[in-house]
Amino acid sequence: MNKKERVLAALENREADHVPGAFWFHFPQEQALGQACVDAHLKWYRDTDQDFIKIMCDGYFGYPNETLEKMENVSQLYDMKPLGSGHKFIREQVERARAIVKAVDGECCVFYNVFCPLSFFRLQTSWETMMDCIKADPEAVKYACGVIAEDAKALVKGLLEEAGCDGIYYCVQNAETFRFTAEEYRSLVTPFDKEVLDYANGLSSHNILHCCGWGGDKNRVEVWQDYEAAAINWAVYVEEMDIPSGREFFGGKPALGGLDNRKEGVLYSGNEEEIRKAVRELIETCGKKGFLLGADCTIPGDLPAEHVRWVLEEARSI
Repeated sequence: MNKKERVLAALENREADHVPGAFWFHFPQEQALGQACVDAHLKWYRDTDQDFIKIMCDGYFGYPNETLEKMENVSQLYDMKPLGSGHKFIREQVERARAIVKAVDGECCVFYNVFCPLSFFRLQTSWETMMDCIKADPEAVKYACGVIAEDAKALVKGLLEEAGCDGIYYCVQNAETFRFTAEEYRSLVTPFDKEVLDYANGLSSHNILHCCGWGGDKNRVEVWQDYEAAAINWAVYVEEMDIPSGREFFGGKPALGGLDNRKEGVLYSGNEEEIRKAVRELIETCGKKGFLLGADCTIPGDLPAEHVRWVLEEARSI
């Protein structure tokens, strides 16, 4: 199998010749946009020889809608209108993806990070503003998320149909146990999460769902249990749910992950022997069917490329 065949086999829940894997991090500001960002992605891919590329949306974390930028009262959200598919926020991301896809020329699969609508809202405003708006007028926030979903779908369409990405890496968030009850999340957030994800699934059968977890805050992962995607990536160490348990929880879907992304984890702090041992144990536990090696979330930007090479070399030896 080549890299692309191997990753597609894993995403389709078939056994691969060896377990594929990839890791990613946020690039520094000087590499967050334009050709510098394209070059940084390609250099990391080549330095690590990983099996696929997940393109970061660095430089586009916010959602530059004028209503959100100038909002003084939650009622203004009802005035929001989509940016439109021709807006530079969408076009520049599509062009970034197109350049990376063209450069690898079919050698590997390429996925692009897309946030869920409520996260776009929060990244443009703040955690505090997001929660204040929800408390003041939840329907206004739902209206805004509906608008954002339209632009997120336009982005997805450009990434998959124009740029040639194999799928999206769809990042769902905001389900920490202290933030919403499961019922509140399913009412306020899920419809818009699913609107974008279901649209993406209509264009590609190889999308990856990232159930984002960080710090010590657990998520109500049950709210994502019925989200459809080719593979699921969750925070094994934050949620305290290992790969076999998570695969069962998510209905037997392929899993991406298994390694802690934090600095205390073996991927960052371990030596070569410790990292290789951890990979062997993971593969012995999880097998070669429907499993891709990765981290709980974004790795530290100063993690040496050789640590990733040790992971992949060990996987390729089994």
